Amino acid sequence: MKDAFGLPQSLLVLGGTSGIALATARRLIARRTRTVWLAGRPSPALESAASDLRALGADVRTVAFDALDPGAHEEVLGKVFAEGDVDLVLLAFGVLGDQARDERDPAAAVRVAQTNYTGAVSAGLVAARALQSQGHGCLVALSSVAGERARRANFIYGSSKAGLDAFAQGLGDALHGTGVHVMVVRPGFVRTRMTAGLAEAPLATTPEEVAAAVERGLRRRSETVWVPGVLRVVMSGLRHLPRGVFRRLPV
Repeated sequence: MKDAFGLPQSLLVLGGTSGIALATARRLIARRTRTVWLAGRPSPALESAASDLRALGADVRTVAFDALDPGAHEEVLGKVFAEGDVDLVLLAFGVLGDQARDERDPAAAVRVAQTNYTGAVSAGLVAARALQSQGHGCLVALSSVAGERARRANFIYGSSKAGLDAFAQGLGDALHGTGVHVMVVRPGFVRTRMTAGLAEAPLATTPEEVAAAVERGLRRRSETVWVPGVLRVVMSGLRHLPRGVFRRLPV
């Protein structure tokens, strides 16, 4: 069960090798979390992540999970919830894709959409139903400011995050009053393995800073968290710019 400050004893990470998710898990283990499930494709990276978290004192288990296999989500997540209550589900999987390549290869673009959106819808609904059945818990969806307004430079990724963001907001409304809370996290550019080699955007942040924002959001029972917080104002301005002006921006 969560404590009076909203921090979980148990955590299920969907996307178990995500740099942001692992920074969040480390931070929560340092506070209160004692049981962690890392769900992802079986790999040395997943096992290494589990070993690192065990060294911090948590009971960590790995679970074979593939965002692109929604037919297996109910069975996979059902086994996790059958072992005991889960206080927090962190939906952290996703791919950036390669915009230039994906524009020329529709199948690759679809894979980005299926991972970031379709897979999230499937896993999110399965997790939400399980949380509702146990009567408590929180689902945190890692969205992105890229979903606030599609940019020429990454509109395939941005559109998939826009879908995820809208889905998570609607799911939160649907679960209101059930004891299950949904929190959407909208980071800007985060320095992770996924963004390595890319030109750094203004207001860039780190996985640790996102993790700290997630903790604050959980304590406050926030519905939306921006990282850094100033992006709420920045994106509000960009969202309302006339399209002709927006097209001329170097974004």
